[in-house]
Order: sequence, then structure tokens, then C-alpha cells
Amino acid sequence: MLPEKKNKVRVLIVDDSSFMRMAIRSILSKDPEIEIIGVAANGAEGVSKAASLKPDIITMDVEMPVMDGLTALKEVMRCSPTRVIMVSTLTREGATATFDALELGAIDYVSKSTTESGVEHNAFRDELLLKVKGAVSNIFGSRHAAITANGKGHAGEPVRTKGPAIKPEFIAIGASTGGPIAIQEVLSRIPSNLKHGIMVAIHMPKAFTGPFAERINKKCLLPVKEASDGDLLLPGRVLIAPGGRHITLQRKAGGITVQTMPIESYPRYVYIPSIDLMMASLVEAAKLPLLGVILTGMGNDGLKGMQQIKEKGGLTLVQDKATSTIYGMPKACVDAGIADEILPLDQIGAEIGKIAAG
Repeated sequence: MLPEKKNKVRVLIVDDSSFMRMAIRSILSKDPEIEIIGVAANGAEGVSKAASLKPDIITMDVEMPVMDGLTALKEVMRCSPTRVIMVSTLTREGATATFDALELGAIDYVSKSTTESGVEHNAFRDELLLKVKGAVSNIFGSRHAAITANGKGHAGEPVRTKGPAIKPEFIAIGASTGGPIAIQEVLSRIPSNLKHGIMVAIHMPKAFTGPFAERINKKCLLPVKEASDGDLLLPGRVLIAPGGRHITLQRKAGGITVQTMPIESYPRYVYIPSIDLMMASLVEAAKLPLLGVILTGMGNDGLKGMQQIKEKGGLTLVQDKATSTIYGMPKACVDAGIADEILPLDQIGAEIGKIAAG
């Protein structure tokens, strides 16, 4: 008996640049699991084709004539909700537009290759293929079903297992796909009187983490900044690991200090910045139990770090499937049996506050 054929991932490409349309088509059409069902040269055309063709995935440029990508995204989500991956430039403006798109419902983004470098093109190809194929394998729209526009949750009851009773001095948070919105949601619900240092690592390019930290800082009660070499992880302060590099945390005379590291120094860590490396180094530097948190994301980065947090007597908390954009990273922790609590996104910030308060 012949094996059952899997349906191909049906993709609509929306981009005003003929070069980018051709590049994306060339990359995706070479994969036997993907089918290009249409292209559009502006947002208005993209909205129309999204309604008629009903693709599984749309790749959407941000800056386009007739109708820009953000306006087109709003219309797609209103008329024919679809998984949309934004294709963004590696600039401050590109970062801002990307975060706006994620708030409007885009599932993820990929960074445009800005040069003819073979290395950059290969990185763009690999990221695009990974995110297109990863996104379609997950439930779409669960985030919006679980959290309404006013932030009130409708998810099910949290799952709790018997974890250690601890009062951690430091909190480590990791996220990837869907992470910008998830991190904003979590940090915005943490009270201003929290007396713990929070270190966050999210898989983001170098140009994005600074604007992301600034954006989160405006929405949170705690101060938030992009981490730099020598920054101290101080009580009541949130540091965002800079993109494009790894970070480690080291205990020095003044306290727990951030050290950025080139990716060449840790070639075995595929995801950048590495959540595993951040968590493991903080465990070693703190010498005390930590609270580890893993939010939505593709892959399993953070699993080893969370295992080390557990081994040192810490507490682990992960986002549930219903509210995760991509359940890969939380699921890895759940399947390994190391998640003390599995909570919907809108309950995680408050729970962090409770745990920290003892």
C-alpha cells in the first residue's frame, strides 16, 4: 500500500519588488512540500487574492504602493484570517513596522537579505523555509481566541504540578516565534514592586532588539532596556539580550553582569541569542534557585536551560498550547517532564509576581 500523500503548504507571495517575488518564489518552490499558488505586487491585490485563493501562508512585504503591508494585514485578518509572515527590512523603521504587524495578527517575520552576500541569502532562505513550514503545522488564531483586545483571558484553567516553594532572586525568560507579543503581555502584568532581576532572551536580529526593548519599556511598570556589556542584572530591572550575539551572565564584584559573546564562540548553539546559554550561565552565576519561564516559540531552545534550573532547585513555568503562537519550545519542556506550571499567557505575569513575593 502506498503511503498517503501529504498536502502541500499553499503560499501567496505579496511584495512590490519583482526581485523579492522571484527570490521568495525560487526558494519556496524548490521545496517539495510547498506550492506557490499566487503572487501579488501590492497590498490591495494581496487582500483580493487572499480571499479568492485561501492560502495556508502569506508572505507580506511592509512597504508597498496602493496599499501598504500593515493595511493589507488588517484587511486580511478582517476578511479572511490567514497565517501571515512579514518580510521586514533590518532597520529601526522595519522593526517598528514588524512589531505593529505582530500586534495586528501576523504570526512571524523574516528579515530581508539586504546585500548580494551568499551567506545572507542562505540565512534568509533557511529562515524563510523554517518559518513557513513551522507556522503551518501549528494551530492558527489561538492567541486571539485566548486573549481579547482588552487583555481579558478566556483560556482554560492552569495546569500545576508540585514544584518547589522558592523565592527566586532572578528570573530568566525565553521566547521565539510569537515572543514579542507574549513578552509584552507577560512583562506588562508584573507589578512595579518586583524586587528581582529579569533576563530575557528572544530570537531576534541585531537591529530589532533595541527598538523592541524601547517599545516594551513604554508598556511596563518595570524599567526595560537592551542589555550591553557590563550591565548589572539589578532588582526590579528587565534586560533584553541583544540580537545577533550570545550572552552569558557572570558573577563579578558588583553583582551578576552581562557579557555579550560573538556567535563564533559558541558554534553548537543554533538559535541566537541562545536561551539555553543564557539560562545555564545565570544558574551558574546566581548560585541560588531561579524561576525559569519559556514562552511560545519554534524548536526546543530553553529545554536544557530549564533542566538546569530544575536540577538546582528552581521553579519552571511554561506557556500553554492554547495561547502559544507556536507550541514547540513550551511543549519540549512539558514532554520532558520539567514544567512545574503550564499557564495561559494572560496569567503568567501575575504568577511571576506571586512566586517572587513568596
